[in-house]
Amino acid sequence: MSPSVIVVANPGEELPSELSLIDAVADVTVVDNEEDLKVAHKSATVAFQWGFGNPLLRTVGMGGIQWVHANSVGVDAIVTPELATTSTVVTNTRGVFEPPMAEYVLAMLLYFAKDLGGTVDAQRAARWDKRPTESLRSRRVLLVGPGAVGREIASLLRGAGITVDVVGRTSRTDEVLGEVRGIGELNALLPQADDLVVALPLTADTRGIIDADVLGRLRPGARVINVGRGPLIDEDAFIAELRAGRLGGAALDVFDQEPLPADHPFWAMDNVMVSPHMAGDAVGWERRSIELFVTNLERWSAGQPLLNIVDKSAFAAR
Repeated sequence: MSPSVIVVANPGEELPSELSLIDAVADVTVVDNEEDLKVAHKSATVAFQWGFGNPLLRTVGMGGIQWVHANSVGVDAIVTPELATTSTVVTNTRGVFEPPMAEYVLAMLLYFAKDLGGTVDAQRAARWDKRPTESLRSRRVLLVGPGAVGREIASLLRGAGITVDVVGRTSRTDEVLGEVRGIGELNALLPQADDLVVALPLTADTRGIIDADVLGRLRPGARVINVGRGPLIDEDAFIAELRAGRLGGAALDVFDQEPLPADHPFWAMDNVMVSPHMAGDAVGWERRSIELFVTNLERWSAGQPLLNIVDKSAFAAR
């Protein structure tokens, strides 16, 4: 008997044709509202959170769902402190989004170091603006977040000759990252950083972790890149630092509120690059993401261990 699967979509979202791949191995119900989800709960045991921004599974609850899969690396849109204590299995889409996210970080470092914005402005003005630019090899990146995304970022940046210091919850030695410094060492590392890259998951412990104190410890002219989640950074403190000119710039792919409101200050800041939560969306990502879910669904039906199981303990109430 085919498993019953709920696909949670965003209201009005155009769904990719590749979702039909799930139809071959499951009975699929697509929902985007509370009423339909409550009906679907009566028969479904599996949920696929396709629409990242739809909080249905948090607001309505899991019902009889035994396994939920996130169409993302982060699972903060799904996992509540209550869910963290249940037997419901949570998996994510590790392996699909990390490489392009690392490429985005490298691209943003190059954008600022090579003043590509200034070059485009000069071209549009037909102005021959010959000038020196920075070398990435002379810069030091402080990467906060040694998870799957952070590992990919560190590997790519080091391959480009950039010095990368990595901070995680605890100190340890990692076979890919090398020395990972504990969060207690963050303050000592901040003044040495030319660039701060934030790639943490959003939990109760990490919300607002990049606050006024952390930002104030960065050296003048330092730049900040956030590919984790918007609420990791105290937005008011961040805006104040940018407006004061103490920070050299920022590249932001995630925000407290998404879509970013049209009247938000970030849009008008010359030293801020805004992208609409697309750092991980390389061409073909939809098929790769769905194929990963289908593989896991086949394993689920066969009673085999699932891939990419998430440790929910970080989301438990403290």
